[in-house]
Amino acid sequence: MTNAELAILSLVVEQPRHGYEIEQVIEARGMRDWTEVGFSSIYYLLNKLEDKGLVISQLEQAAGRGPARKVYYVTEQGREVWAEQSLETLKDPVQQPTPFLLGLSVLPALDAGITLQALNRNLSQLEQRRAQILKRLEEQRPLPPHVEAMFSYSLTLVEAEIGWLNTFINQQEKQDQKGGENAD
Repeated sequence: MTNAELAILSLVVEQPRHGYEIEQVIEARGMRDWTEVGFSSIYYLLNKLEDKGLVISQLEQAAGRGPARKVYYVTEQGREVWAEQSLETLKDPVQQPTPFLLGLSVLPALDAGITLQALNRNLSQLEQRRAQILKRLEEQRPLPPHVEAMFSYSLTLVEAEIGWLNTFINQQEKQDQKGGENAD
């Protein structure tokens, strides 16, 4: 099962939902920061889950005067697969390759000034990401504990990157200054 399928299935396990509601939850929780679910793929994924027997759908009249909507419900098989797959995601740490490490590996061959500019841009983007996470978090509180934990985890990772990058930039600036002093 792909991460995108598991993300969609998880939202249906939380409660029966229609596709647009799933999109709203994905957007509100910032799920696109950590899973690859595009707006256009939600119904495709729901149909895939339905074909596998993990969810079922039924047309329900919308509240008010809106059109009927296809609402998805988890099946017993879907709940079992969801639990199994969800536990798998929690068991082992996943080390994902990152191009940032490739950039670090070639630092000696790069111009120090331009490198510092790139690192400072990275830092600025991380700080923007932290601000976005905090904003989403505050807009949605109070949250269920598991959703609060998702935000906390994302925030902790971004803050760790910011802390590490600040330290590394300071080290690079000092090294650059020493190199400049030695050149005189």
